Amino acid sequence: MTTKAKPTDDSFHVFDTTLRDGAQREGINLTVADKLTIARHLDDFGVGFIEGGWPGANPRDTEFFARARQEIEFRNAELVAFGATRRAGGKAAEDPQVKALLESGAPVITLVAKSHDRHVELALRTTLEENLEMVRDTVSHLVAQGRRVFVDCEHFFDGYRANAAYAKAVVRAASEAGADVVILCDTNGGMLPAQVQAVVATVLADTGARLGIHAQDDTGCAVANTLAAVDAGATHVQCTANGYGERVGNANLFPVVAALELKYGKKVLPDGALADMTRVSHAIAEVVNLTPSTHQPYVGVSAFAHKAGLHASAIKVDPDLYQHIDPALVGNTMRMLVSDMAGRASIELKSVELGIDLGGDRELIGRVVERVKERELRGYTYEAADASFELLLRAEAEGRVRRYFRIESWRAIVEDRPDGTHANEATVKLWAKGERIVATAEGNGPVNALDRALRVALERIYPQLAKLELMDYKVRILEGRTGTDSTTRVLITTGDGTADWSTVGVAENIIAASWQALEDAYTFGLLRAGIEPTE
Repeated sequence: MTTKAKPTDDSFHVFDTTLRDGAQREGINLTVADKLTIARHLDDFGVGFIEGGWPGANPRDTEFFARARQEIEFRNAELVAFGATRRAGGKAAEDPQVKALLESGAPVITLVAKSHDRHVELALRTTLEENLEMVRDTVSHLVAQGRRVFVDCEHFFDGYRANAAYAKAVVRAASEAGADVVILCDTNGGMLPAQVQAVVATVLADTGARLGIHAQDDTGCAVANTLAAVDAGATHVQCTANGYGERVGNANLFPVVAALELKYGKKVLPDGALADMTRVSHAIAEVVNLTPSTHQPYVGVSAFAHKAGLHASAIKVDPDLYQHIDPALVGNTMRMLVSDMAGRASIELKSVELGIDLGGDRELIGRVVERVKERELRGYTYEAADASFELLLRAEAEGRVRRYFRIESWRAIVEDRPDGTHANEATVKLWAKGERIVATAEGNGPVNALDRALRVALERIYPQLAKLELMDYKVRILEGRTGTDSTTRVLITTGDGTADWSTVGVAENIIAASWQALEDAYTFGLLRAGIEPTE
């Protein structure tokens, strides 16, 4: 892996809190091994700070810091421990959780401090002045111990609305005690960009502190609020990978960083790191076991996907006419979607993407356009089934249908037994390489039985099929008719360990539609393997 050069200075911070705040998302439950893996991805991406969790609060976070010191050699990031200011009425030097922060070995510590007067009085059950002393004492103690300290002012914007003077007093207390950055937190996520920009600008002017921003996404404005804070003078942004976080999430690291680098011209990542963005986003999604969002800005598979024929015509002339950046800058690619909206330009661009030379043959391209529109009218969809489209395109371009086997017949039997159990059996009769083959198999459902029977029939002749795996199966009842007479569309995703592809089938019953999609899936798998058709 290529080592990237660090950003040139400390003038702007990208601070990631996926391992703490992001882990609060419903459905995410990270092991220590997961956290270590994500930390490596984030360090490789080049963020400046990685907040690892709250040492001492739970055994998992304590173990993470102990293992991170031993197992990760951070090249770009500094590890950050998160904790709270000391308890009311005590001393920071004697507070057990403050000691745990120091014992974590993290060079940077983020302290959460109350900045909303009602939270001080109702949650901490102390006085406003004692809260300020808790901030001063804890910050100064940690700084004296050689730690760099950031302070998160929790509920800052709500606190500012209720008592602006006190909210700013907390910022001053933290800054004057030695905090490098004071972060204004929109903890409830209720702010809008213009409001954030106005408050940050005022606080900056009135306190002189270095400010950061931490935005939740409850209004859908977390990324916009983060950038509004930057516009107002904030030089520290706190984000999470893919926007993971409590409730609806946090400011998404990837669009924030992309905007800073590509729109603001700020150097916030090491050289070459931005081109890793799509890979890192998807890799972290795999670790947390959540499907990557297809429509996420910059890194989603649909971020640079074009469907309308008008768009395709313009993109053929100049891709920048319908794309705000070159997808390669963030490690993504442009995709052409083929549908009943397709025109000639869509087909031409898609053929280039697939590596099929149509030679500018307008008659051929016209036939493909009409074929796609006619089949989509019957219920097929090719924007979600690239493999089936490629087979259709090759058939038109080559003047023949690629056949590796010829079906004589197939049948699927579903048997309900008196004891309440079920049996699913399928029989396939086909010809391959001049040989008639009859194969029967049982499966978990009729479609699985058909898949197994087809595999049994063909694997001896085409051993390459042993690598194929049915990865996903989707069924949709198409509008137009209702009930059991409805037309059914089936989409199947198949993989061979190195790539996956999708195929489509449409029929008046689910088994026949599934069979069509299976045939295309196997045919495309053999095409990918470089096998020449025999039928």
